[in-house]
Amino acid sequence: MQHDAVIELVYFNAGGGHRAAALALQEGIALQQRPWQVKLTNLTAVLDPQGLFQRLTGLQPEDLYNKRLSSGLTLGLAQELKLLQRGIRLLHGSLLQRLQAHWAVSRPDLVVSLIPNFNRALCESLALARPGVAFVTVMTDLADHPPHFWAEPGLPQQLVCGTDHAVQQALRAGLPPAHVHRVSGMLLRPAFYAPPLRCRRSARLAAGLPADEATGLVLFGGHGSRAMLPLAERLADVPLVLMCGRNAALAQALRGQPARAPRVVLEFTPDVAPWMQLADFFIGKPGPGSISEAVQMGLPVVTTRNAWTLPQERWNTDWVEQQGLGIVHRSLRGVRSAVAQTLQQLPELQARVRTQRNRALFELPELLARWLPPAARDRAVGSKAGTPGHTASTLLTSA
Repeated sequence: MQHDAVIELVYFNAGGGHRAAALALQEGIALQQRPWQVKLTNLTAVLDPQGLFQRLTGLQPEDLYNKRLSSGLTLGLAQELKLLQRGIRLLHGSLLQRLQAHWAVSRPDLVVSLIPNFNRALCESLALARPGVAFVTVMTDLADHPPHFWAEPGLPQQLVCGTDHAVQQALRAGLPPAHVHRVSGMLLRPAFYAPPLRCRRSARLAAGLPADEATGLVLFGGHGSRAMLPLAERLADVPLVLMCGRNAALAQALRGQPARAPRVVLEFTPDVAPWMQLADFFIGKPGPGSISEAVQMGLPVVTTRNAWTLPQERWNTDWVEQQGLGIVHRSLRGVRSAVAQTLQQLPELQARVRTQRNRALFELPELLARWLPPAARDRAVGSKAGTPGHTASTLLTSA
């Protein structure tokens, strides 16, 4: 009896963007009705199956990083990243053993990593446990932060990049050109390709927002950030949708803050795209996922670059400026003038944002199909995968 090809997507919960990208790719594969069995694998559960770290500390390993993000205390993370990478190198032998044992049980036909830092261990262990099975890394950042962050030269790693800049970084790092692949942006969930609202004006009124006044959407990732408190205070006369993610204390504090303009304060919701449809511009940190979502939804970007900006996100602000997609300011003190500048240029900025066409969600499954071993490809003959992208094309046409 033949079985569907097994595609294993590896993620972890640091920051939330890696899991979101894995879910997006899973949904994109389902949209194209590919005859594949998609497995989502949390690397933390593989490396610490007994939950020893949590039993000792009361926290998941990713919680430490996420708490830094939600508190806004991100200064010094560039140095901490180097310490993390050194620890990964020291534990390389142990990582190989655990991962080889995992691949022997899961028996994937293709492995897709959506995480940085661990790709050498993932790739080498897969080659030992499952010779001939391709290892693909899909960057969830607009740019790499070399060395040993996304690109790992000297290994049979296929690297998928969402910008020309990332492609050039990979080539400079020493990856062969045949192993570097360009898609048109970051992985976004299908909801971000939904058609426009039929009556946006009435939807805004129903949400408690003004029908015709320019409204900002504030988002600092899935764990929020206390930086939203002074930001909202400085913009008390601007209509805002404030998305706090899993930070309930932040949401409560924002609800108690006086404001002269309508505002909506939300805790975690998977329905970010519908709220972006109600907004006119985006305010937040330069995370690759959130600014890509905003641009996909037609929102100019207001973001910050300073010493607290995560090292792997600093180039994202260059991308915003180079593409003319919004305004980059240096600190919270400048957010009011940045928003004023955005409002003055809003039609022009929105027109430039609308020129961006990100189809990565629909391009990735076609790329992955190339790397399936022949036996797995043969199992797909005669399936609905013979017309790749047919559902996706319909969705894109309506977007």
